[in-house]
Amino acid sequence: MNRQRNRGRVTLATVAAVCAVAALPGQAHAADGPAAYTFDPAAATVEGAETNADAEELKPGSVYRSSIGQGQKLYYRLELDDRTDAYVSAVAVPKAGGKVAYGDGITISIRDLDDTRCSSEDADFASAEFPRPIAAYARRTVEKDSTTCAASGTYNVLIERESKATSSTEDWDLELRFENEPALKDKKSMPTEAPENWPSASPTPPAGKQKRTGGSGFYDATSLDTGEWADTIAPGQTRFYRVPVDWGQQLFATAALSNSSTSTEYLGNALALALDNPAHGHVDDATLSYSGAPNSVALDTLPPVAYENRYDAGADVSAMRFAGWYYLSVTLSPEVAEHYGDEALGLTLKVKVVNDGKASPYQGDAGIFGVTDDDRDMARSGLSAPEAGESDTMRMVAAAGIGTGSVLVLGLGAWVLLARRRAAPAAVPPGAGGQPPFGGPPQAW
Repeated sequence: MNRQRNRGRVTLATVAAVCAVAALPGQAHAADGPAAYTFDPAAATVEGAETNADAEELKPGSVYRSSIGQGQKLYYRLELDDRTDAYVSAVAVPKAGGKVAYGDGITISIRDLDDTRCSSEDADFASAEFPRPIAAYARRTVEKDSTTCAASGTYNVLIERESKATSSTEDWDLELRFENEPALKDKKSMPTEAPENWPSASPTPPAGKQKRTGGSGFYDATSLDTGEWADTIAPGQTRFYRVPVDWGQQLFATAALSNSSTSTEYLGNALALALDNPAHGHVDDATLSYSGAPNSVALDTLPPVAYENRYDAGADVSAMRFAGWYYLSVTLSPEVAEHYGDEALGLTLKVKVVNDGKASPYQGDAGIFGVTDDDRDMARSGLSAPEAGESDTMRMVAAAGIGTGSVLVLGLGAWVLLARRRAAPAAVPPGAGGQPPFGGPPQAW
């Protein structure tokens, strides 16, 4: 019986703890004004090594936090088989308020022990020379009739930082992820050539603007589906959103900045829009200029999601190689504050996903490389991943609390009834003969 009582108290404490966690400001969306990048709280800390012999191993399905200094080249280690395609991404997060220049950025590559490069990708600030999170990925894919990077064994991940002498010297934080692509149902029947053309006309999003507040990292990116979404963005701030795009579906996205009556100062590259795929590989980016009047910018027309896109020579087409959550990030230059003030400006995202989804080419669970009914529900509701997790937890805790409470109430009722039945034949008045009322509860109470 003592165990029953303790279990009831634990349930109440659990409810209180979950409610407290849900109320923490750090779990909410980014507030108006610049906010720090939100790292995945499950990330383990790992240090990059100057030599590959000292590199720490990354595990598939895991996320890590690290950092890289100006001009550094850091190694991490992978153990790969001879069948599975592997992807390692790096999100570089410079310190807010720092300075970056054209061409500053990172290069990530996967290499075998002979230093043969399996693949590499750059992420840089280009002409939008202001600090913001930038992402890139490298991959080891096992290609038919190719022996390059095909063997099982140890591979190196090399991350290199490029910074001009005029740029800030502080370390950049890194968020690293290692994902394995699921095995195909039938690799022999899959196309081996990239599509040559696809629909290029941008469709009109449905009318009716709705409010959605963006997150401050990939981890807490706000879910969107087809529609017109209103938000605000402050100078120096980055907003993150995510859109589920299934096999065969095509994504169109536009970002628009509202007018301001404060100034008419012209600022080139005032706002940067970027798209990254489910493995956090860079797909496309665009910038817009601003002079106080409304302005908008759209991503290039991209092909529908298809496995065979990976065979295209263009990095943007190749990156549309699997289904899942595609991430939009929008950053407003901190320079805007110098002429237009610190107040947030109106931001509108127009998102359109066309075509019906097609069947997954993978065996079994697609993991992050697929779209589920729950994903679509999250996109309709606007929940981020942590918010959806909190909602699920609260439902489970509520169900457990109701279940435990019902059992305790029913158990107490049964105990009282049984005690009365035991007391009745003896016809002993309550409290007489040393008996507690109603026959008394067990002494353990």
